[in-house]
Amino acid sequence: MSRTTEPLRIGILSFAHPHVEAYARSLVERGIEVVGTDLPPYDAGTQRGAALAERLGIEYLDDVDAVLARAPHGVIVTAENARHRELVLAAIAAGAHVLCEKPIATEVGDALAMVDAADAAGVSLMTAYPVRFAPSFRELVARVRAGQLGEIVAVSGTNNGKIPLDRSWFTNAAAAGGGALVDHVVHCADLLDELLGEPAQEVYATTNRILHADRGVAVETGGVVSIAYPSGVIATIDCSWSQPDSAATWGGLTLEVHGTNGSMRIDPFAAHLSGYAEGGATWDAFGTDLDGLMIDEFLGAIRESRAPSPDGSVGVRTLAIVDAAKRSVRSGTPVGVLATA
Repeated sequence: MSRTTEPLRIGILSFAHPHVEAYARSLVERGIEVVGTDLPPYDAGTQRGAALAERLGIEYLDDVDAVLARAPHGVIVTAENARHRELVLAAIAAGAHVLCEKPIATEVGDALAMVDAADAAGVSLMTAYPVRFAPSFRELVARVRAGQLGEIVAVSGTNNGKIPLDRSWFTNAAAAGGGALVDHVVHCADLLDELLGEPAQEVYATTNRILHADRGVAVETGGVVSIAYPSGVIATIDCSWSQPDSAATWGGLTLEVHGTNGSMRIDPFAAHLSGYAEGGATWDAFGTDLDGLMIDEFLGAIRESRAPSPDGSVGVRTLAIVDAAKRSVRSGTPVGVLATA
């Protein structure tokens, strides 16, 4: 990779994932030239395509080839999970660095192919895990590495949110790869990957569709995943779509770490003002802009010709945990995690 000193141009492929709005705003706020395109089908009542691009203040082009023809320095892929591989490989073939929305793919084999293609092309592949940029998480990691908690024995994570019915592909197994388990396990798995520094060994998972049963959803809406690591650490993740539609915020994430000398807990999205005002319940976050910090890492890696963090290999390892969880649900037994290196 060569150092880039010219003004950056970033492409966005697909507006399917709602995170695209935060990413695009972060780029525009930083004075980055942004070109994007969307891919149908669109959900009724959800603003997509050229109308969304106009609202976000980015240039809209007709298709993926038109975006890549602009020779963007980097590309952000915010498509349905099942479309990640094709779009990431297209961006890599065009010589662009890539930030791919989580999970990196729906199949481990696809994720490995994406990492291999990026390595062969000499471009970087980054996985979109903004929560690892939270100051509270970074402080937690520093304290754990300093030995304040002694030997880590257990970790408990939660990532709960509203069911994303406004983007119906999230509840389509073919497009998303699954439901709440696929949507929410990976964020906590990324934090575990950074905190523990070792790949997962075995997974036992259980899911159900009790939540939102009246909505005809065919994917899992609630679940718990237990992960065993080679060091003996046991981690659990509650990955349910358990926030009601009436909740003032989308949901949240927490992480508790327990060691032989003590325990610590973080709640990265806790900084907010909440209450009731005209129109109902309010939730106004004022904490650190984690999406913005992640975008800064992506842009910095391009400018400085270095590997971004978290890279595609992290995306593969966290997807391997989801893959094992899905196999465990099917078998009803603990299963081994596929080797990814």
